[in-house]
Amino acid sequence: MKIDLDQIKDWEAFHEVFFEVMGFPGFYGRNMNAWIDCMSYIDDPEAKMSKVVVKPGDILELELEGAEKFCEQSSEILKELVLCSGFVNERFISAGSETRISLIPT
Repeated sequence: MKIDLDQIKDWEAFHEVFFEVMGFPGFYGRNMNAWIDCMSYIDDPEAKMSKVVVKPGDILELELEGAEKFCEQSSEILKELVLCSGFVNERFISAGSETRISLIPT
């Protein structure tokens, strides 16, 4: 799954990009707690928290296009993305799932 980081200039844009790419529900709160909640259900299609569904045990690879430039311009957002992805992965581990989110900078 490709995430075009050139589209993200601020937090509002971050949440809009993920809302569109992941197909989060209309009630998505556009904050990192809501992001974590939605991403925590990517292996549960019945939860309807994302249109992107990963088979249990599979890895969702988020290809972060333009990562180097983004790191220079929006390091705070990138840091939160990394931390929150780790938090989601911890939730999967705690639940006994092998599903993971992998961030791939390009």
